[in-house]
Amino acid sequence: MKSLLSTSASIFLFAGNLAFVSVSVSAAGIPAICQQSAKQAAVHGAVYFINNDGNANKIIAHEIQQDGTLKFGASTWAGGRGSHGNEAPAPNGPDALFSQGAVKVSGNHLFTINAGSNTAAMFEINQENPTKLHMVGTPVSTGGEFPMAMAVDSKRGQVCVANGGAVNGVQCFKADNKQGLIEIQNTLRPLNIKQSTPPTGPAGTVSHILFSEDGTKLFASVKGVPPTPGFIATWDVNPDGTLSPSFKSSPPSKGGLLPFSMTVIPGKNSILNTDAGVGFSVFDFSKGDQASSSVIPIGGQKATCWSSFSGKTGTFFLTDIGTSTVSEVKVDGNLKGSIVKQYPLAPNSATIDNEVATVNGKDFLYVLQPNATSISVMSLPSAGQAKVVQTFNFANDAKKGGITVDANNLQGMSAFVKA
Repeated sequence: MKSLLSTSASIFLFAGNLAFVSVSVSAAGIPAICQQSAKQAAVHGAVYFINNDGNANKIIAHEIQQDGTLKFGASTWAGGRGSHGNEAPAPNGPDALFSQGAVKVSGNHLFTINAGSNTAAMFEINQENPTKLHMVGTPVSTGGEFPMAMAVDSKRGQVCVANGGAVNGVQCFKADNKQGLIEIQNTLRPLNIKQSTPPTGPAGTVSHILFSEDGTKLFASVKGVPPTPGFIATWDVNPDGTLSPSFKSSPPSKGGLLPFSMTVIPGKNSILNTDAGVGFSVFDFSKGDQASSSVIPIGGQKATCWSSFSGKTGTFFLTDIGTSTVSEVKVDGNLKGSIVKQYPLAPNSATIDNEVATVNGKDFLYVLQPNATSISVMSLPSAGQAKVVQTFNFANDAKKGGITVDANNLQGMSAFVKA
């Protein structure tokens, strides 16, 4: 007998009259509207990165499922063009921007840069379907050339951009829910490094920008040109959002060369700083803007550049583009760093940007691997127990969606999870 659930019409009594209302029903007998609701309920968030294409930079979003794994989502034009730095020695490879922080999520907003257009843009994240983004306002000039990283202070609603080209330095903005990014006067500050546009690197390029945990300091990391080490620049952030006129410079201690990503060490007025030349450093700013530091080598590393922190494990996760390895490290109460465990991923996959997100009370690490056009998803149940639960190859889905994916251009990683 044919199930009544397969019918395509329902009868309702409305104001004494019979009304026939058409309802789309699946083969399984579930109304399409219910299927859509179920799909949205299954989506717990999204991860984002940019294709950094020189013709049309796009934000690529993948759905985070309830178990932390990913499904292909959608893409959104970022409002400008991407660009690739000039690698020395040639040819160009992955890590086009020589940076961490090309995409940042704060609350229900996403911020990103267009390196080829010298602009930054703000987007609202759709709460029901986080792969859908709506631009707020219009893209704005970053006040320099080759923007490559962003930092967000969610308490103050302040967004700062690091420019890494011939005109380099930082510029800050107010994030307005209706107008988008609004320039904050007296925040354009130079880094005074000699570079080109696009920059030549990775050595000698800007790496990252970060607010201190309390929002009163702004940091920018700059790689050295061996044998000269790089430095971390520190500006004071005033109550009105303006920056101190000049920065204080903190070089790494002996052995440090190429300061790259920065991640706050919670409660310590300190940061963990990856160093592509040695492993990582710990910078202690508790006694002022010129920090003391200690260098922690990672044996066998080639280019440890990106980092994130898991609140569940209390450890940091660092990725090495040269060895395609994730290194889990800890920093104790005395700011002494050590290696917990290392996790080799697919050889030559070029592990770059990574991000930790909490889904259903569990932490997951998302690692972008451009040479494999993939993202590895690692569950983080406790320190030293990380496990790959998915390696999601997005190449075919991107091609079907008409999205340009060049492994050498992909950059950034940030996440949004529904409250």
